[in-house]
Amino acid sequence: MNWEKLLSAKRWGNEDRFAGNQKEARSEFQRDYDRIIFSSPFRRLQNKTQVFPLPGSVFVHNRLTHSLEVASVGRSLGTIFYNRFKEQNPNVDENCPLLCEIGNIIASACLAHDLGNPAFGHSGESAISYYFTNGDGKAYQQQVSKAQWEDLINFEGNANALRILTHPFAGKGTGGFALTYATLAAIAKYPCAALAGHNKANIFTKKYGFFQSEQSGFEKIATEMELIKVQDEPLVYKRHPLVYLVEAADDICYNIIDLEDAHRLKILSYEEVESLLMPLCNDPKLPARLATIEDDDAKITLMRAKSISTLIGLCSNVFYEQQETILNGDFNQSLMDAIEQPFLSIMKEIEQVSYKKIYNYASVVQIEVAGYKVMAGLLEEFIPAYLGNQSKYHKKLVELIPKQFLTQKTDTYSKIQSVLDFISGMTDIYAVELFRKIKGISFPSMS
Repeated sequence: MNWEKLLSAKRWGNEDRFAGNQKEARSEFQRDYDRIIFSSPFRRLQNKTQVFPLPGSVFVHNRLTHSLEVASVGRSLGTIFYNRFKEQNPNVDENCPLLCEIGNIIASACLAHDLGNPAFGHSGESAISYYFTNGDGKAYQQQVSKAQWEDLINFEGNANALRILTHPFAGKGTGGFALTYATLAAIAKYPCAALAGHNKANIFTKKYGFFQSEQSGFEKIATEMELIKVQDEPLVYKRHPLVYLVEAADDICYNIIDLEDAHRLKILSYEEVESLLMPLCNDPKLPARLATIEDDDAKITLMRAKSISTLIGLCSNVFYEQQETILNGDFNQSLMDAIEQPFLSIMKEIEQVSYKKIYNYASVVQIEVAGYKVMAGLLEEFIPAYLGNQSKYHKKLVELIPKQFLTQKTDTYSKIQSVLDFISGMTDIYAVELFRKIKGISFPSMS
């Protein structure tokens, strides 16, 4: 793969207007960023679970604040790579004029990387999958193809993000967000179809990156950018190189910031967080500086900033040193898993503590389970209603689905996807409120 092709500024849905990569196209990737940040799906991330669902009065990170922070880190990772590359290749701006835009491409992809996550995070994904594997949705298996069924029983937020960005929703025009090919490719963490997305030994196929409905679109993007194709059936590509930096930005943020949130919610003590972050800070003068600060939250904020800075340096170094292997499609691990010791061991310890004490904290699990029930309840109502639409009750339920999510197609897969578009796009609070109303637990007011 080569950077000139990989940094395509061609826009999805507006291909006929593309006149080739030109210097003027440098602003195209900044336009991607602005289009995402002003969009409704992005705004809805403010009420979608990051780790702590519906945390109440204590303000911790949600999907929106997380995405903004990931974009900030991602831009830094891209800019560091460009600056180092230019030092060794002084003529890079003449030979590859869009390479200086890598930071903006990554920042845009980072903003969009979680757009496809349903309410209640991974428990929302699991609820959708469970409906088809063990719930009433099993009845539809014979009405869809094998590849389509894999999409449904393994619902994937990564694939849903690509759908949101490219699907022509009713009344919304034909080009989706009309983002550049480079930004769209940079969010494809697992560039394969669902049938191939279960091979944990391969970083490209741990999960999957596009639904059957978007497969031809992804092929179009991959062909334009000359991504390396691994196989046709089921379809698998090697990653776009910038995916590694988007993934690293996400890994850096959630690993470190989840600790900060856990302290604010009194799940972890100050001493526990300090013991985990201090070794990452890599600053011998930091203990003396911390001694001048009284507030524990402020101390953790400083350690968080230092830790993120260290990890940015480590991950950007791996990417630069391994760029040839990455461009050849042969780098089979995340940048975070390739950082040097002792920092790799420190990060593994943070992962273990987070899993044991944060992600399995009683109130977190309780709300996740409740969210699971909410998502399952919505699917049980709306999917039979839209596919059958025979009774007055079903017709009333269909009236609740916004017209943008309805489809003119009549096949089962497309109609199920329409309902999933509606439900997966809900915020946590909206999903709870709608569930309570249609189940008769509470009644809507006329105001």
